[in-house]
Amino acid sequence: MTYAIDFGTSNTVIARWNAATGKPETLTIPQLSQKLAQNPPLIPSLLYVEDAAADKTVVGQVVRDRGLDTATNARFFRNFKRGIGTALQGFQPELDGRAIVPEQIGSWYLEQVIGQAKGADPGILDAIVFTVPVDSFEAYRLWLGKVCQNLGINQVRLLDEPTAAALGYGMADEELLLVIDFGGGTLDLSLVRSQVKPKEQRTAKPSGFILKWGQKDFTEQSGQKIKTANVIAKAGQNLGGSDLDNWLMDYFKDSQGLAVNAISMRLVERLKINLSLQSQAQEAFFDDENFETYELNLSRDRFEQILRDRQFFDRLDSSMQQLLQQAKRQGVELADIGAVLLVGGTSQIPAVQTWVGTYFDAAKIRSDKPFEAIAQGALQLDQGVEVKDYLYHGYGIRYWDRRLNAHNWHPIIKTGQPYPMEKPVELKLSASLDNQPSIELIIGELADESNQTEVYFDGDRLLTRSLATSQVNVQPLNDKDGARGIAELDPPGTPGCDRIAVEFKVDQKRFLRLTVRDLLTSRILLEDEPVVELS
Repeated sequence: MTYAIDFGTSNTVIARWNAATGKPETLTIPQLSQKLAQNPPLIPSLLYVEDAAADKTVVGQVVRDRGLDTATNARFFRNFKRGIGTALQGFQPELDGRAIVPEQIGSWYLEQVIGQAKGADPGILDAIVFTVPVDSFEAYRLWLGKVCQNLGINQVRLLDEPTAAALGYGMADEELLLVIDFGGGTLDLSLVRSQVKPKEQRTAKPSGFILKWGQKDFTEQSGQKIKTANVIAKAGQNLGGSDLDNWLMDYFKDSQGLAVNAISMRLVERLKINLSLQSQAQEAFFDDENFETYELNLSRDRFEQILRDRQFFDRLDSSMQQLLQQAKRQGVELADIGAVLLVGGTSQIPAVQTWVGTYFDAAKIRSDKPFEAIAQGALQLDQGVEVKDYLYHGYGIRYWDRRLNAHNWHPIIKTGQPYPMEKPVELKLSASLDNQPSIELIIGELADESNQTEVYFDGDRLLTRSLATSQVNVQPLNDKDGARGIAELDPPGTPGCDRIAVEFKVDQKRFLRLTVRDLLTSRILLEDEPVVELS
């Protein structure tokens, strides 16, 4: 049995395929899932640490039911997904003598959620499809694999969240869909075309990024159409509903002196949600430390002005223009898009829907499956749907830039490269010293220069901010002791001639792999080795 998990900044959704009905269904997990009539069974992405040394935590809706989300100490965590796989800036908490990083918080959360889901479901879980943000780095994707490995789950596939949403809404043959996935932590846009794959080109393997092999075969049924979801263009940035909450928190802090704590953060989030349903919202807050009562009032007009002050709509336009420019290079114009699918809680904000309406006719816009489309769509990978995708991040190698007198990065595989690569990229390197025993190379994943952000702690709030820089944001893949060396030279190297040839390629699992050949001895020093596993 396969689960599809949409691990979100604010909420998490787990879906499975119901063989009896032939349709996907969203799981309800006792205690962990919300019980709201207007929403599917969402699992709040909340965690409270009772004892860090003993790995004792509380997650999901039970955190709210026990009032732990109003705790004013450092044991309550929300929005932790945003810090996973990133270089955090500033203060990091310590609990019970143990340093707490977002990766640990996320592992505690997913291990509990998946473990309790398995306990509530009589089937045997042997595979998981995780959905990931468009701009997620390899470090985040591999972290997901390690979490599942710790749970004894060998097959893990990853699929971009908006692509999964397109499958979840349902795609007609040859339909061109734009998915705007706007949740608690990220804004992702993806332009996807549905194509029926010719029978002679069909394979028996499900698609997606597979961290560890062992997948089930997919057997084509008589007369069944096998679809390919072809990703035409995509764009993403670190912007979501949690940013809006922080902006509202800052507004009330500056205008009314509102204390920043877990209770006030929950109240401003409720204000934001209520303003999607009404033009005026109000919440009351009693500060039991200062014995003061605060009345929080906010109109929808004032809320939208706060968004404009933060250049919110400019940032939305930036992502849309990035996507449309990519599409135009593929011969796709704005008018060719058949439907626009809105996904995620932030996409339900009236101001966001109005913004979408400045680009598209209302008849093309759908928002009837904002919370379940991603997880349910990811299950289509087990039903024979294949995904053709390309790299959102490129890869490069670090070098010393004499002009800048500093390290810089030279691209070797550029953004937009389809994978798996048909031909590898070759680079020849020489020794730089006499009797050099080895050659080292630091390889990184290169982000787009536009819309760069950093994640940092402000007190106990995990925040993001845009970076006004022309430097490329890089996530090194092997910059650690024991992992930088790619070639042991025997005999030792000497300067003046090429000594090794390095081939780079991205495989069907989206791994960057190396093959290293010694040009002097013709020996293969590394063969098809994943960069992230170098040691």
